[in-house]
Amino acid sequence: MGHALYNLPLNRVIERRLCQEHYALFDPSVIGPDGSIPEKMCKIKDVQSQLAWLQGIMETTFVVCDFVVTIPFSFIAERFGIKVVLWCNLIPRIFMSIWALVVGNYHDILPTKAIIAGPFLAVLGGDCVFSSTIFTLTSSLTQEYVQRASYFSYISSTSYVVSFIGPTLASFTMSQNLWLPFWIHITLLLCAIPTVNMLPGTKRTYLPSTSDIDDDAPSEAGPLLSGRSPSPGRYSTAFETKADTFQSIPNAVRRLVRLVIGRRNFQVLLISFFLTALASSDTKLLVQYISNRYKWDFAQAGYMLSAKALVNIVLLTVVVPRVIRASMSSKTVHGSEIRLNYLGAEASIAVSVVGVLCVALAFKFWMLLGALMIYALGSALPVFTMSLVKSPLIALADSDIQDFSIVMLTKTLGSLVGAPLMTVLWMHAIKLGGIGLGLPYFVSASIYLLAAFVVARLNF
Repeated sequence: MGHALYNLPLNRVIERRLCQEHYALFDPSVIGPDGSIPEKMCKIKDVQSQLAWLQGIMETTFVVCDFVVTIPFSFIAERFGIKVVLWCNLIPRIFMSIWALVVGNYHDILPTKAIIAGPFLAVLGGDCVFSSTIFTLTSSLTQEYVQRASYFSYISSTSYVVSFIGPTLASFTMSQNLWLPFWIHITLLLCAIPTVNMLPGTKRTYLPSTSDIDDDAPSEAGPLLSGRSPSPGRYSTAFETKADTFQSIPNAVRRLVRLVIGRRNFQVLLISFFLTALASSDTKLLVQYISNRYKWDFAQAGYMLSAKALVNIVLLTVVVPRVIRASMSSKTVHGSEIRLNYLGAEASIAVSVVGVLCVALAFKFWMLLGALMIYALGSALPVFTMSLVKSPLIALADSDIQDFSIVMLTKTLGSLVGAPLMTVLWMHAIKLGGIGLGLPYFVSASIYLLAAFVVARLNF
């Protein structure tokens, strides 16, 4: 929720600073006594191009820092527990909101480009580390396929619930006061501290199995990337030196490489994860795209994102779990689980292709609303692809933790390439104007289409 509250007003904070600088040079009479400028006067190419560049730099910086520390943080999780990792994740997020407040208010002291410094604290962890932890813990809750797939769906839907509420709350609060969403963001992150404390203590290489798992079965939860296979009951001790920890990092990297080499289906699936993460980088542009195409305020654009998220919620909390249960109620056909996941993944990608093309071609408000609804129907893709990772088609004994970490690293790499790519495409689209504004989404549709061909190459 905090993340959803941060992104929308951040666009306005940066745009406001850039707009003030632009009109101070070319038309100072536009600037009010309090330094305010009507937001609609900021929807000009010069301001929007600089906004796209700064946002692209920030997104790329955040992803790079997060990607670099993913493996080291796995060993921090092993040595000090998962709570420490999650608490570290809170620090850069809190700082980014504080920094936005500082840069937005002290324009006489700090230049607008100083906002770029915010994401550098992602060296304390970001979305990749966090997502790996969540999916690993979720996977450990049950060994039963249907229940596990449903859990993945519920976990994914949770993010869409806040994606539904977040933009609406951000739009409403920033309409009252631009700085209010940032203060709410900080408050919510502080509330996350005791929430993380509710998790079980884990200064060990794995988490205890839950009550619904056989006590004799090894637990799947544990460090994100382990250089060795977890042994039941083995705890990290004070006798493990720092040298041992640093030495185990290259060992873990070599193990990850070995887990990928020789597993053709896993390689194919990883390529699809990379491509879909690359293609979905266009969603970061939606607020700017809507604002530019229809000359809307960012607050108005936020309500459109909430409409899209509402479809995501219904799909992932109601439709997908019921379809999975109905399809798997009678397991009479060998490999039917794999077939269901494969067909679900292909259908989700196909819907995403149609949806993103409709977004690119939407000239009217009602057209964009319909396009976003269609695009949202493709959000079930992670449910099916994550289940494929756990299926006999991919999974190996004692490799679940590492497999999920490899997947998250691959998706982060896709986002790492996608952030600057979409930024460059968006800056070029602003120059083109008209139908050219849809350029990033035309490219995204092509990448989704390529991902569909890649998934089709899985061997059953």
